[in-house]
Amino acid sequence: MARPSPAQFIAQVRAEAAKVVWPTRKEAGITTVMVFVMSIIVAIFFFLVDQIMGVGIDLLLSIQI
Repeated sequence: MARPSPAQFIAQVRAEAAKVVWPTRKEAGITTVMVFVMSIIVAIFFFLVDQIMGVGIDLLLSIQI
């Protein structure tokens, strides 16, 4: 694959940049809120899993033979 000249490269970059579709303010806001909501849900899930595993490990370590 041949390397394009600097002028061709810049023209190709501009052509690709023209194809970019930016989200609207509403879409960006909705996406931001969804990221925060999903982050909170995942944090709660891992907190609960950690607590359950901690209780399980405490039970295993407290067993005396």
